[in-house]
Amino acid sequence: MRTAIATVCLSGTLEDKLDACAAAGFDGVEIFENDLIASPSRPEDVAARCADLGLSIDLYQPFRDADLVTDDRFADTLRRAGHKFALMERLGARLLLVCSNVATATIDDDDLAAEQLSALGDAATGHGIRLAYEALAWGRYVNDYRRAHRIVELAGHPAVGTCLDSFHILSRGHDPAAIAGFDPERIFFLQLADAPALGMDVLSWSRHHRVFPGEGDLPVVALFDAVVASGYAGPVSLEIFNDVFRQSETRRTAVAGLRSLIALADTTAGHRAAATRTPGAGDVRPDRVGLTALPAVTPPTALGFAEVKTSGNDHLERVLRQLGFGYVGTHQSKPVTLWQQGDARIVINAQDAASADPLISALGVDVRRPIDAADRAHRLLAEAVPRTQRVDEEALTAVRAPDGTEIFFCQSGTAPAWAAEFHHDGRSEGEHPGLGIRRIDHVNLVQPWQHIDEARLFYPSALGLTRWPTLDVAGPTGLVQSQVMSSDDASVRVVLNVNPRVGGDAPSASRPEHIALACDDIVLAARAACAAGIVLLPIPQNYYDDLQARFGLDEKTVAQLRELNVCYDRDEHGEFLHFYTETIGELYLEVLERRGDYRGFGAADAPVRMAAQFALSRAPAAAT
Repeated sequence: MRTAIATVCLSGTLEDKLDACAAAGFDGVEIFENDLIASPSRPEDVAARCADLGLSIDLYQPFRDADLVTDDRFADTLRRAGHKFALMERLGARLLLVCSNVATATIDDDDLAAEQLSALGDAATGHGIRLAYEALAWGRYVNDYRRAHRIVELAGHPAVGTCLDSFHILSRGHDPAAIAGFDPERIFFLQLADAPALGMDVLSWSRHHRVFPGEGDLPVVALFDAVVASGYAGPVSLEIFNDVFRQSETRRTAVAGLRSLIALADTTAGHRAAATRTPGAGDVRPDRVGLTALPAVTPPTALGFAEVKTSGNDHLERVLRQLGFGYVGTHQSKPVTLWQQGDARIVINAQDAASADPLISALGVDVRRPIDAADRAHRLLAEAVPRTQRVDEEALTAVRAPDGTEIFFCQSGTAPAWAAEFHHDGRSEGEHPGLGIRRIDHVNLVQPWQHIDEARLFYPSALGLTRWPTLDVAGPTGLVQSQVMSSDDASVRVVLNVNPRVGGDAPSASRPEHIALACDDIVLAARAACAAGIVLLPIPQNYYDDLQARFGLDEKTVAQLRELNVCYDRDEHGEFLHFYTETIGELYLEVLERRGDYRGFGAADAPVRMAAQFALSRAPAAAT
């Protein structure tokens, strides 16, 4: 599959963008006119630079206000086009994007549009250039890709074809299925973009909120599947207008863009393979794009461990003991300790821990074939985590997620061989009876606001998790955007949280991560934890008054929950009860019990929890 990306997607100068595209591994680029105009490099220099970098210039864009105009205006269109064609010859670009007209002083006439595009095609042919006509979602008359394609067919010119843009098609709710029936020789170019579901005018939505395929909510896979089904054989390009991308590190954004195309190709290849096996589906046209399927992996079966990076934090160890975790031992070759209760394992890593404040640094995911899972992640451009081990130690493979979390792939279905590398040194002081904790239920990772879109794509595509709808939760320092991802059987759950105030002078209460631990009986667990001297997050009386009103719980039950600082939620599938420890640095622990088939996370309790954490962070005792 030939991949390309528009320079408008990236931050920096045109030269920076070209270097980043090549370094990421793209085959070609779309040169956006504004980038060239602002560059000190002459068109010939840009052409030479692209050649040196191994990049083809697949499209020059945009050319506006070309169609559906009066004769005198069209004469000016031909004049402008002549200058563009001459420039493109110097640049070495052979395809020009022609956008449907958005002006009000236009004429609603398909025959006129076809006639003018044909005349433009005649002028372009003399320069060895072709035209790709695109229906803008806000075009005055031509705003539907099907109408644009009909006009191209009416023009009947060999130098005039269609540009299909997923955002312009899907943002208007148009069904992309008709693309499968298009003549592929008339599809000159394909531009892909996704976007979150937002209720706003389509122009603002397009200019500020596009994201890479798989990072938003539009059915880009269905559109791409239809394009491949048509027999299209040209480049697959990204065109993203996004305020965050324009501020982000250029090369990182380029890598994220290429990752999105790799994941999209894999998903589409899977759909097409399934279609060939469906009885009565008929013939499936050959794939001329050149899709590449990644190694197939099943979703992880469990969170085998969570690693906390910290140096010399006795507070965290004390809390683990109070929660009934047993000290398994210290690693035979590294300053790392293992704590366990049931199948819940927490690793405390003091190696290269620059800060004493605990934070989640790694997750161990149990998978059936670790080699295939790691290979898939690497092909999705995940950075490998260098790891040294002795010959008598388990060779674990890990990759780094976009948020910096290291993901270790462990063999499922067996006792972890790596745990045998931890040796007990006789420490047992202060340990307490277990709380009935069975496993890690989920982890909550705080995301840098500028990279959340990368994580939304990475965790599902690399780990096979399903993305839930995004939820906004109001906290004392602003809205927190919460994104849940889980395996289909909910055995693995990862929650990504974003708060715009993370970093800088944001209070620690706005950015804690946490590990949630599933137990058998929340009341017994809470009583045992309190008896061990643990400090639980205090929940205000008003919460319990409201709880009784919302769910009609009896007074005895509410009194018990209040006494133990246990929160409660319920839906049609079951119940959810949970309590929180105090925050240690940037980490807190949650103990929970799920009753029935409740699969949520007590979202209604999150604002109460955040407010309580914020209040404690401002208390005088917290500052001493």
